[in-house]
Amino acid sequence: MTLKNKKILIIIGGGIAAYKSLDLIRLLKKENNEVKTILTKSGSEFVTPLSLTTLTKSKTHEDIFDKNSEAEIDHIALSRWSDLIIVMPTTANFMSKLSNGRAEDLATTVLLASNKDILLVPAMNVRMWMHKATQTNYKTLQDFGYLFIGPETGEMACGEFGEGKMSSPRQIYVYLKNYFNKKNFIKKKNWKALVTTGPTREYIDPVRYISNESTGKQGQEIAIALNRLGITTTLITGPSNLFDPKGLKIKKIISADEMLNEVKKSLPVDLAVCVAAVADFKPAKKDKNKMKKESMNLKSINFIKNNDILEYISKNNKHRPRIVAGFSAETQNLTKNSINKMKRKHCDFIFANDVSKKGIGFNSDYNKISVIDKKGNIKKIPKNKKSFIANKIAELLVDQLLVDDRNIN
Repeated sequence: MTLKNKKILIIIGGGIAAYKSLDLIRLLKKENNEVKTILTKSGSEFVTPLSLTTLTKSKTHEDIFDKNSEAEIDHIALSRWSDLIIVMPTTANFMSKLSNGRAEDLATTVLLASNKDILLVPAMNVRMWMHKATQTNYKTLQDFGYLFIGPETGEMACGEFGEGKMSSPRQIYVYLKNYFNKKNFIKKKNWKALVTTGPTREYIDPVRYISNESTGKQGQEIAIALNRLGITTTLITGPSNLFDPKGLKIKKIISADEMLNEVKKSLPVDLAVCVAAVADFKPAKKDKNKMKKESMNLKSINFIKNNDILEYISKNNKHRPRIVAGFSAETQNLTKNSINKMKRKHCDFIFANDVSKKGIGFNSDYNKISVIDKKGNIKKIPKNKKSFIANKIAELLVDQLLVDDRNIN
């Protein structure tokens, strides 16, 4: 498939590789794509506004305070116009600005105000790329949701050899073609996903309840990532202090029974991801009044098992999703216990995380995951922000849907 009729905004950064933006523009225009450009001050040292305007047949934007377009707010209008924004070359300096949220010129302001995907194309000296500060910024920007292509390994303009060379215009073009083809395919399929997250509360009386330390953040991030990939996503969440993300169908529950009822209402879906830390037990009877400690007898509280929501979804043959994934929060024998859980509950993937480790899992913005499939293959995702891990999980699950779809057809 070709790349046609898209609206691409290209921001040209300040590096010797800036001249390659002209070749990418030529490739895009050849296939009837619309291209607009923003030329940074440092980028103008390498390419001219005249060259860009001639190739794009469109005005080259440079100044955030443009007297000739006062009627438009350029940093908003340009972002809303585009289907995708590309920054090439993305220098170490530019990455530093973005990772710190700086908005000091038209280019950085457009990116901060953007509601579209942004593709960064790094280009810099190998030592600059490998520097701890740059690698930290790289991880931060991935966590923010920026897309990356490159850098490649090769000979650089400075004469040194290594990782830091900008991807070629042809490589970028192929990346764009695959990006839009995948998005269009998913959109046409109208796939639906269900994600459960957060804790449940099982009340003993109007004041006391059984629960756990889950914040719901990992599940929410997975739902956001799936929605970003074009999948209509329902998020069923237990009690949480998180803000409701836009674009999701959100159902709020308290108890495990309420979560199961909402799950039943939300089926059928193509994909289910059970991240919720559902309480295993509940009191057989909830007292109408607060139990007084003077007369309280804990032995008199009878507990019964809650329904297993992951098992219900996975074994519900009538409405079983094509892919069912669950989380396994363990404190010991992580791999063994997680594999046993996957087999016992008949799910396709299990995401194992060790909640005994400080700094990951519960009450943390970070996590560390082992992805286990039903064939026993294990892929580890090292410690990173939960949003980064969510993007990796979402991409893996969507790719599996694509594979299954091809096998069906």
